[in-house]
Amino acid sequence: MSSSDISIRVSGLSKCYQIYDTPRDRLKQFIGPRLHRLVGRPPKQYFREFWALRDVSFEIKRGETIGIIGRNGSGKSTLLQMICGTLTPTIGDVETNGRIAALLELGSGFNPEFTGRDNVYMNGAVLGLSKEEVDERFDDIAAFADIGQFIEQPVKTYSSGMVVRLAFAVQATINPEIFVVDEALAVGDEKFQRKCFARLEELKNRGSSILFVSHSPMSVIELCDKTLLLEHGQRLLYGPAPKAVRAYQKLIYAPAEHQEHMVREYRLADQSGSDIEEVISSESAPVQVTVDSSDFDPGLVPETTTVYPTQGAEISSIQVVDSQQRVVNMLEPGGNYEFVVSGRFTADVAAIYFGIHIRSTSGIVITGQRYPEEGNCIGSACVDQSFRVSFGFRMDVLPGIYFIGGGVWSNEEPNCLHRIMDAIMIRVMPVDKQRSFGYVDISLDEPRLEIT
Repeated sequence: MSSSDISIRVSGLSKCYQIYDTPRDRLKQFIGPRLHRLVGRPPKQYFREFWALRDVSFEIKRGETIGIIGRNGSGKSTLLQMICGTLTPTIGDVETNGRIAALLELGSGFNPEFTGRDNVYMNGAVLGLSKEEVDERFDDIAAFADIGQFIEQPVKTYSSGMVVRLAFAVQATINPEIFVVDEALAVGDEKFQRKCFARLEELKNRGSSILFVSHSPMSVIELCDKTLLLEHGQRLLYGPAPKAVRAYQKLIYAPAEHQEHMVREYRLADQSGSDIEEVISSESAPVQVTVDSSDFDPGLVPETTTVYPTQGAEISSIQVVDSQQRVVNMLEPGGNYEFVVSGRFTADVAAIYFGIHIRSTSGIVITGQRYPEEGNCIGSACVDQSFRVSFGFRMDVLPGIYFIGGGVWSNEEPNCLHRIMDAIMIRVMPVDKQRSFGYVDISLDEPRLEIT
């Protein structure tokens, strides 16, 4: 691949910080090693090393959208700052091709004493735009930010949502070759977030490369081509977004004593080029019930089932049943069915709730249900008690293949008592006339047309 096809190349990137226990140690480090060298002694170190990032390498092609995920403190923001040039690597190199626009921290780059208009021009100049170029874009920036007359007020009077609106509008409207977004979109309301994601899609279609850090798994899966998973500053894996997100979710919900082994397995698979799917799905799948029925296809068995560790509950089966309580996986559009989740509790637990979800083949959650409703939970359950929860639903998703998963959670620790991703597959059968598109059938009656 030629260098012109690469937007970002990160090679062996590391960042080390010197941690001093006391201010006195900092002074000793400044003076001591010089004195030691003068008298011919080996210099003494008065600090501890903290590697925020260690030996991370990857490439991003032009037009790719890359997600970066990991726990707090895993090195995500450090990596982005070095890519943007606001932080100097200790070891390694970063090569970028094209203008970079970055939304790293809320309000970074804004002078709180300046008005929104003044900050637009100041940020434009920092990004290499002339006053005339900012003039041409200013109306689009103001319209996107949609903060009204506050554009003429000092930024110190803005709410956090207004700050991120203006910051995103400035960065995204200059049509950068590389756009870096670090969790900032979580501040805006849903309407503004939708506008931001639409703008990201537009930039992507124009050939911009996007680095996107988010704690929203579905946003990462829906927006990103590939995803980099970091853990303690090191690369665990770099691959398709759905697989990386599933690996991350399985890691963070695993018991602490299992996580170190999982990290080693992920890293080994990444370094050897093996399919991470084998590691993610290493635990056995739930028992599948085979039923002799024209509405059940025994060949519909997912290859992406992920069984989370049991930490207070164990799901034995997830099924779809029809009105006659027959197990089915070939569903009629508009038909009434139930999701049935069965299992037992393996410990005394409290503050319990259950959930079920339907995912598309790309991993997007189409819909789901929770019991009890949001904000409520079931008081408690005892070890060896069984459970069977049924979620009634009308099949209004469009014809196609979908994946069903579910779980048992608690508002106390551990939060995830048990969960199975992609436990079963279903096929929603085709219809003679299909007017809706996307995932959900929202049609009611035949559309009416009048031409006058």
